[in-house]
Amino acid sequence: MYQDIPIKVTRVAQSRIGQVDFNNLPFGVEFTDHMFTADYIDGEWQNFQIEPLKPLSIHPGNMAWHYGQAIFEGMKAVLNPEGQPLLFRPDKHIERLNNSAYRMRMPDFPKEAFLKGIKMLVELEKHWIPKGEQSALYLRPLMIATDVHVGVRPSKTYKLIIMALPVGPYYNKPLNVLVQTKYIRGVEGGVGFAKTAGNYGAAMYPTELAKEKGYDQVVWMEPKEFRYVQEAGTMNIMFRLKDKVVTPMLTGAILPGITRDSILHILRDWGIPVSEQKVDINELLAAYKRGELIECFGAGTAAVVAHVSNLHYEGFDMGFDASSWELSKKIKQAITDIRNGKVEDKWGWTMSTAGALEEVVIS
Repeated sequence: MYQDIPIKVTRVAQSRIGQVDFNNLPFGVEFTDHMFTADYIDGEWQNFQIEPLKPLSIHPGNMAWHYGQAIFEGMKAVLNPEGQPLLFRPDKHIERLNNSAYRMRMPDFPKEAFLKGIKMLVELEKHWIPKGEQSALYLRPLMIATDVHVGVRPSKTYKLIIMALPVGPYYNKPLNVLVQTKYIRGVEGGVGFAKTAGNYGAAMYPTELAKEKGYDQVVWMEPKEFRYVQEAGTMNIMFRLKDKVVTPMLTGAILPGITRDSILHILRDWGIPVSEQKVDINELLAAYKRGELIECFGAGTAAVVAHVSNLHYEGFDMGFDASSWELSKKIKQAITDIRNGKVEDKWGWTMSTAGALEEVVIS
């Protein structure tokens, strides 16, 4: 139904690209000229368009502000060696967006319209894509409620927006991480698996407390005993124990990361044993003291792979020297090379935007 929908394209009168210093790109600060938008009205998605990026005019009684119906995604586009934009696993991102929507009682967004719209947006903004290997055009799909109503019920109208931001590396150094033993992120049966705005708002206070103590991020634990690891700040987390990699299993309390899934595919393809399991922090500490815990690293779209230099738990520092990061560096390079089109994409993870604007009238 939505595969052949017309998407109106309105170009800005004057691009801002000349005002941006591409040699200095803090993450999440600069936005491109255009955005993709669509509206959910009367039970269907409509008004598909790409238009100049602009502020929204929204009533203060908007239900998103009051009751938290706001979800988002984070994904990237980069240039292949021929200079053509590539998206990385966009089908998984729309799947996860819709899983978040289901949990927050919001409507699915049609996959065909999502892929068509995001390809057109990236093709239109391809000159904004930075050329550095760890740089990218970061894409932020966002869905919010738009009903004006003060009363607890699902909204009947929604808006989807896709913004684009040229970015450099998310982390510019290895991370010093604190295991959080008081505050929690998610519980089974809750919204931990959903990429909903409130999850990130609730994480800010304990993260700031950790930063005041000199840490860069926190590791979240399950809430009953604070014994089992969940995830790290804004990423999934993985541990290399001798020749095996372990990571917390998906229980509904943590985000099902697309980078996480990609890494597991790659490791298994390399013949490296991988275990998705309950990860006991006490067992990790014991393994570290035996010299068996070799690496700890985060996995997420923004950072790809974030090396952990220190993991602090209950007064004990588990330090990891850069000389031991052999596997995590290899994984990061493998994903980067697939994403950038430099090696064979045996899983069909990348999607070209070539031809996305053919036969489109741009006003």
